[in-house]
Amino acid sequence: MTFSAEFGILFAVALLCCVVGFYKYVYFISIGYGLAISGQGIAMLFLLRDRISVPVVLSCLILILYGFRLSGFLLYREVKSSSYRRHMTTEIKDGSGMKLWLKVILWIFCGILYLFMIAPVFFRYYNGNTHCSVSFVIGTVLMAVGILLESMADLSKSRQKKDNPGRFCDKGLFRLVRCPNYLGELILWTGVLVVGITSLQSVGQWIVALLGYTGIVFVMFSGARRLEVRQNKNYGSDPAYQEYVRRVPIILPFVPLYSVEKYKFLVL
Repeated sequence: MTFSAEFGILFAVALLCCVVGFYKYVYFISIGYGLAISGQGIAMLFLLRDRISVPVVLSCLILILYGFRLSGFLLYREVKSSSYRRHMTTEIKDGSGMKLWLKVILWIFCGILYLFMIAPVFFRYYNGNTHCSVSFVIGTVLMAVGILLESMADLSKSRQKKDNPGRFCDKGLFRLVRCPNYLGELILWTGVLVVGITSLQSVGQWIVALLGYTGIVFVMFSGARRLEVRQNKNYGSDPAYQEYVRRVPIILPFVPLYSVEKYKFLVL
């Protein structure tokens, strides 16, 4: 099978998994996002079956685990948490008034982004680099750390909100950064890039890999901005919150970036 055909299959899988966004458009970048990453991980195991090795299987399994954990957590939270549903009803539009052609554009854009995000892993093994290397070890460790960090942050936030629904989260990993789940995402996708970066063989592959990585970094900082705006609205008058945001970076630990609200280019 040609490169174009295999890459096209991964794109089709991403689109198929994202189709849930037509039910509720926010699913394009939430539940559909997780499903798309898992689906592409499964598809890569099939497409790379003649190049199968421990690195191939491990990379794909990490992506599958990541996607299913994320979409499963988001779906469980939405189904089981009535307070979350009420809160999100006022914070996020359901997209019922969005025109179909706009949804189609968003669907295709998300499919391309998710394809480009996993591309470094695919490129590495498609190009024949299926052995264990330094870049593979470092990248895999980063991917695992990213998943663990994001999982711990989501669990910690759920517990803190259960104990005190009206208070902002500032315990555990939230002492390190205000958006530890987004930090976990950044670490994971940095790992994906590292896994494949030494095996990229053309300008096109470099462009795709860097566009995917830049895209998810932008999405994470945009998400951090939305969260900051929402929290400033909900807790801005609380002196404890003001002290918290003054001393804890928003997304990158030990980097004195405490606010991104003023950066309008991050608006999605």
